[in-house]
Order: sequence, then C-alpha cells, then structure tokens
Amino acid sequence: MQTYPSKYGHALEIGHLIGGEEIFEGSLLERRNPADVADLVARFPQGSKETLRKAAQVAQKAFQEWSRTPAPVRGGVLANLAQVLLREKSTLVRLMVREVGKTFKEAGGDVQEAIDTAIFFASEGRRLYGQTVPSEMKNKELFTFRRPLGVVGMITAGNFPIAVPSWKLIPAVLAGNTVVWKPSEDASALAYLFVKLFEEAGLPPGVINLVHGGGKNATGQWLVELMDEGLLQKFAFTGSTAVGRWIGEVAGRNLLRPTLELGGKNPLVVLRDADLELAVEGAWWSAFATGGQRCTSAGNIIVEAPIYEAFKKRFLERTEATVVGNPIEHPTGLTYGPFMNQRLFERWLEHYTWGREDGATLLFGQGRITAANPYPRFKGDPEVGLFGWPTVWEARPGMRQFEQEIFGPTINLVRVEGLDEAIQVANAHPYGLSSAVYTNRRDWAYRFKNEIKAGMTSINNSTVGAEAHLPFGGVRASGNGARESGIWVIEEYTYWQAVNEEYSGRLQLAQMDTGYAQPKAPTDWARVLGDSS
Repeated sequence: MQTYPSKYGHALEIGHLIGGEEIFEGSLLERRNPADVADLVARFPQGSKETLRKAAQVAQKAFQEWSRTPAPVRGGVLANLAQVLLREKSTLVRLMVREVGKTFKEAGGDVQEAIDTAIFFASEGRRLYGQTVPSEMKNKELFTFRRPLGVVGMITAGNFPIAVPSWKLIPAVLAGNTVVWKPSEDASALAYLFVKLFEEAGLPPGVINLVHGGGKNATGQWLVELMDEGLLQKFAFTGSTAVGRWIGEVAGRNLLRPTLELGGKNPLVVLRDADLELAVEGAWWSAFATGGQRCTSAGNIIVEAPIYEAFKKRFLERTEATVVGNPIEHPTGLTYGPFMNQRLFERWLEHYTWGREDGATLLFGQGRITAANPYPRFKGDPEVGLFGWPTVWEARPGMRQFEQEIFGPTINLVRVEGLDEAIQVANAHPYGLSSAVYTNRRDWAYRFKNEIKAGMTSINNSTVGAEAHLPFGGVRASGNGARESGIWVIEEYTYWQAVNEEYSGRLQLAQMDTGYAQPKAPTDWARVLGDSS
C-alpha cells in the first residue's frame, strides 16, 4: 500500500490481498469521493479470472487448517476483531464518508453493526451445537455435527460497505470456511482496511482473500463463473434481483445453495388510527435515509383515505425540510449525501420519465441538484458530485415506479380505502423484503404481519434498520429464502453431518433388527365395564 495527499485526506494505492500478501496485478481503477470528485480516495487493480483462481486455490489450502481450528478459537479471533473495529471506528467512519458519501451518523451505524456482529458471533464459537439423538438399536449412539462448506465466493454492494460484508464474512469464517471476496468497486479502500483489521485480530493468511474489480464482464462475473470450475463450495451475494437470478442459476447447476440478498420495493402502511407525527417521521426516514440507496428503503407509502390529506400535507412539509449536501464538509445536520455512482444516478433519473408516461402526479422534486437547478436546503457545491432532490409522487399499482426498485431519494404516496385494500396494495409488486405498518389497533397489526409477503415487518417503526441478532432477508424477488445475521445465518455456512457410532461389535440393521415392542391381545373394555350402550 502507498499513500498520496488528496483533498480530504490520503489517497490509497492498494492491491489484492491473497494469502496475506498484497498483489498488484491488473489494470488500475480508481475511486473518487462521490460528493467531490476532486478527492481521490483509492487506486486499485482489477482482478482477472486467473487472479481469482489463485485466490480460490489459496483459500482451498487455508481451509485445510482453518476448518480444523477449534470453533471457540475461531470465535476468539472475532472477539479480537470487535476490539480492533471499536478502536478504529472513527477512522473507518471518516473513510466511509469519503468513499461512499454516507453521512457521519449513518457511517457510524454501519461500522457499529459490524462491531455488534463480531461480538455476537465470537460467543457463537462456543455454541455451534449439534444434537445427541437416541438410537432405536441397543449399544449405538447417534449424533449430528455442523461442518463447514469450504471456499465461499462473496460479492457485496457499496451502500453498506462494512455492515453487510460483516454479515457474510464473520459467520462464514466462524463456521470454519475460507473466502474469496469481491467487494463493490465503490468501496475497495474500506474492504482493504477491513481485511487488514481481520488479519490484525489474528485471522490466518488465506482465510479471507480480497480481489478488487468491477461487476459485469469483469471480476464479479468471473468470480461467479468459478463455481463452474468447482473452485467454490458456496456463494453469497448482495445486489440486484437480475444479477441474483443469474447467480442462482449458476449455483443451481453446480448443486450449490447460494445466499441471495436482493432488491426491495418496501411498503409502509399508515392506517387511520395511527400516531400521525410518528408515522410521518418514520415514513420520511424510510424514504430518504442514505438517499434511498438501501434495499430496505420504503418504496410506497400507503395511506388510508380518512387521513390521507393530513398525512400528505405533513409529509411534504417534512420532505421540504430535508437537508442534502457534502457530508465530509458538513459532519452534522445532513439527511443524505450524493449518489454512490453514475449508474445509480442515471437509473434514478429514468423514473421521472416513467412517472410522466404512466400518469403519476409529481408533488415535490426536480431531478438533479445543480447550480442552475438549486435545492434550497443544499450544503456544499452541487457541481462536484451527483445529488438528487428528495422526490415525492402520487402513484398507484401498475405503474413502473410503483412496482420497480428505484434506489434513490424517491417515494410514492398511495391512497387506499381500508385495511383490506392496504394489504392488497402492499403486496402488489414483485418484491418481499421489508415492510411496515403504523396502527395502534393490535388486531390490524396482527392481520398485517400475517398477510404481508415480506421477510421483515415493523409495527410503528420504519422499513429500514437491522440488528445483529435478528434474521435479515426476503422472499419472492427479494431473495431465495436465505437469512443473514443471528443464529439463522449459520445454516448458510454449514452442512449437517449425521454420525452413528456402533458399540455392539456386530452389524445391526435399523428397522430390520430393531426390537420393536409388540402389542398384546386387546381387552374388550366395554364388556369389562358392563357398558351395554
């Protein structure tokens, strides 16, 4: 690694990390601060398929030793990691603000999630429980054990560049697996530092191998293709539904079970009895936290007719108070910063055309924030990054913007008549990740959480947010049923081995030699009791 002066700190020139060695091979890519492109954050090489093969082979070799390391010892590495991350939290936070454009507050939450995850799974090293199962034969015992899968290929997105990788890396290595990780090219510097901190915590070389690069027709695609070469025994992915479907196909033909955490179009329902101020605040945060660049961001706010106009008025007032800007120059007071990259920004702009063509009503928002198209509550220079107005529409089911993930600071308001229609509309899209309902009636909350098609549901809270010990994941187009975080994620990185131990000294055949108890001749209890009925 080398460093050079840049506008808001040092620019890093970093390589791949394979087997504990830093390797510089491949054409150089660069990452600039999305809030100010004059700030160079990192230069890094794009890994080739041969680079990835090398990393996978190193991971295979490291697996032989790491998988035999006692699980409590592996957990001890994670206990060390939690302390290292806590010590370096402020450094990681500032780098995250520069590299992906998060606010300081949200970057702090991102890093804290990784700390919490490390703490949780450190103790799970002493709880990778199997079972002792009674046998139907004498002098025989039955057991189950969790076993690691092998080498895990991982691709992660840039919007949560420490938290989401921690959900994958930490349980994977705790369970005894090794990893080849391709992070988002929007967050390569953070990924490099994260792996270095794992190594400082005592993780042996080759357990986590980092290979930088792009996605389609580049490093990410080539990593997926390694499944066809038999070099990976598991794949974990966070990203778009379209890419997730393709990864699922490749994994399926290789009889691998992938972990797919995909997109969302998350409904937030506000019923007539809701605490209106609480609902407005929760809906606003669900819509505009991280500039809407979350898979759990609210996509549609569905409001009952009796309170629709009152909610709309207050929500628009709250939206108009949203503060946007350059977070590195304004550490406090911002709601969100820039788009992470040009691709996401261009996709977001498309939805303005969708809305006009489909007949949606634009209530607030004017596209990109520029000097010529100023946003009243912008802080900084809008010309040096890609920033978007907070945008609010009135929409209805069937419109593209109602059904498709937009991944930007945009929200739809949808008016409904009653709980039945609210639930119907909340499910009227392909996704099933997160959801929320605001109501004080327990029977309405009960119906919603039972009838919504989503992997996660909040009652009187936002659609966004996760805790390290609760399962995270979706259904339908939001995922394949896999779960991250909590004890449930261990299922994704282990397989069950059934073991029977024979102590009789002879061959005993279950079902055939089992000494099943035989019933006696039945007693006519009615006759005995004199029951003539």
